[in-house]
Amino acid sequence: MTIRVMTIAGSDSGGGAGIQADLKTFQNLGVFGMSAITALTAQNTLGVQDIHAVPSRFVECQMRSVFSDIGIDAVKTGMLLNASIIRIVAGTLREFNMANIVVDPVMVSKSGARLLKKEAESALSRDILPLAMIVTPNLDEASVITGREITNLKEMKESAEVIMRMGARAVLIKGGHRKGDASIDLFFDGDEFMEYTSPRLDISHTHGTGCTLSAALAAYIGMGKPLREAVGLAKEYVTEAIRHAHSIGHGISPVNHLWMKRHSQKGSLT
Repeated sequence: MTIRVMTIAGSDSGGGAGIQADLKTFQNLGVFGMSAITALTAQNTLGVQDIHAVPSRFVECQMRSVFSDIGIDAVKTGMLLNASIIRIVAGTLREFNMANIVVDPVMVSKSGARLLKKEAESALSRDILPLAMIVTPNLDEASVITGREITNLKEMKESAEVIMRMGARAVLIKGGHRKGDASIDLFFDGDEFMEYTSPRLDISHTHGTGCTLSAALAAYIGMGKPLREAVGLAKEYVTEAIRHAHSIGHGISPVNHLWMKRHSQKGSLT
């Protein structure tokens, strides 16, 4: 059976994040990837040089083309850019009764470029979060969504509860921006908190980590993995992608989405 997973996100011309990262992740996890592109970015390892929004009606057209013919087992949303696109995406997902939705609330790139217009932040919380099976904000994004400063695990838990009250069925707050020897992501599904811990790698090549994690999560959900197991598998996938990151360009290089294939060829992955 072919598992079909769609990414609704922006294009990264440098290939490290966005649509490109998502499709590489889908391919390497063995699911069939499809896309609805929301924005075009001129982007490399040094930053984002320009952004061109795709008309919201054309975003809708891309989604309808895939839903009506191929069908979709899971969706992830990434860069949605503006309120018009957010409304169209939310309305189309509701129309097709899509349940397996991973929301990566992309707001700002690592280089500081705004990937969600400030005036669209409330639309994201109002229209997209209530549709989510799981939301995957980093600490900065969770702070914007909740209006709370987050500096420790207690504040992460409080923010997770706030996001849950916005309608999401589960939340994974990524702790990669915190200091410490371990990277702790906090999961909450309304019943209990779970901490997913991995060693903090001394590697600066981390472009595309958020996109890659949410894409892997959508792939595993599409496969039918229970949510908590899917989170653990996605966390493992992105950790190894960072460990085996590329060193290209003159800035922050992307993670290596092909690490599983590389290890399989060496005989170290069963």
